[in-house]
Amino acid sequence: MTAEAMEAGPRTGPDADGDRPLRIALLTYKGNPFCGGQGVYVRHLSRELARLGHSVEVIGAQPYPVLDDEELEGLKLTELPSLDLYRSPDPFRTPKRDEYRDWVDALEVATMWTGGFPEPATFSLRARRHLRARRGEFDVVHDNQTLGYGLLGDLGAPLVSTIHHPITVDRRLDLEAAPTWRRRMSVRRWYAFTRMQKRVARRLPSVLTVSGTSRQEIIDHLGVREDRINVVHIGADTDLFSPDPSVAEVPGRIVTTSSADVPLKGLIYLVEALAKVRAENPAAHLVVVGRRAEDGPVAQAIEKYGLEGAIEFVKGITDEELVDLVRSAEVACVPSLYEGFSLPAAEAMATGTPLLATTGGAIPEVAGPDGETCLAVRPADPGALAAGLLRLLGDPELRARLGAAGRERVLAKFTWARAAQGTAELYRAAIANNAAPQSGRPPATTPTYSGSHR
Repeated sequence: MTAEAMEAGPRTGPDADGDRPLRIALLTYKGNPFCGGQGVYVRHLSRELARLGHSVEVIGAQPYPVLDDEELEGLKLTELPSLDLYRSPDPFRTPKRDEYRDWVDALEVATMWTGGFPEPATFSLRARRHLRARRGEFDVVHDNQTLGYGLLGDLGAPLVSTIHHPITVDRRLDLEAAPTWRRRMSVRRWYAFTRMQKRVARRLPSVLTVSGTSRQEIIDHLGVREDRINVVHIGADTDLFSPDPSVAEVPGRIVTTSSADVPLKGLIYLVEALAKVRAENPAAHLVVVGRRAEDGPVAQAIEKYGLEGAIEFVKGITDEELVDLVRSAEVACVPSLYEGFSLPAAEAMATGTPLLATTGGAIPEVAGPDGETCLAVRPADPGALAAGLLRLLGDPELRARLGAAGRERVLAKFTWARAAQGTAELYRAAIANNAAPQSGRPPATTPTYSGSHR
């Protein structure tokens, strides 16, 4: 699909490409949307693929994916359970003897006991067994960044794999933030699965990623061949994330989405920036959508700057509550050191809330030009964040202009309907490549971009 066709918008109907609807197996080892962007991806992509008339079976492990309950024909969830070793309230638990079913379960426990993260590998092995038992039921298998050894070889259908961004980026940032050698050893062991993902990624026939930045990093970090990678931008649910003038702005409110113990999200720098902002604007306060860590750098910074009453963490809220929270903010902020795409940026922009964001990773591809659709600052710079916050909090006209322009940018470039259309076209290309003679035949697609990228 050409960039021009993507810009023209997705085609709709039960068979937009003029071919029969596809039978899709969508794999996700961790698919709950409250656990992060991968779960959001599965939820919205599966819905929009079903709306196009395709049959989508999401196959996932705990925490299980949440699919939209719209009674869409052809959309279903199949649970492929793990031992759920990281569940709340007893993470890193030791299973009872009668919970073990086979050697894959034993591998999962042994890897956890030695400090590793087993789920990508063990889910891939269970998925391969499941798919081979159902040979002929699917036209294409779509893996959502499992990248496990079990996905190599014959799965009974062509494989398309989404890599949102190389997890080696997370590993590097976590190592840089580790305060002691013991912690660095622990981080290295936890991220040992990235060696597997690198080996698997190089052997994948068709890779889908969500931004031009991620595409280049997949080439550089994972060694995937350039001609095997396609970009289809994801987006926001623009019906849900939309402006609502009846929701009053709360003076001084800043909202962000983050987890306090994830260095990549840059929350520590936003906390430091808030302390600077409150010296000039005492009404400024921060609402963090995410889990609060009771100890660690963020908690220490909150105590150091006396911000206990100025920062609130919320979690477990409904979609509607989240949208109203974003609408009520005078500023939405994405302080991340790196993002492979940044759904929070797209969703905030879709509500018409003005955005202050860093230039980490692919964020500029989403947020757009500084001063036109957002304010952009360098990552890891509390002073720049503070200056941007003060500027937006003190200028209602600037907030209104950026908010309106941000909404228009998302509508034009970053919707789930557009993402589903581009993804379905990659499925068809993968099926065609799989059916064609392989000797000396080039791939049926070249890197495809859903809209422009910078």
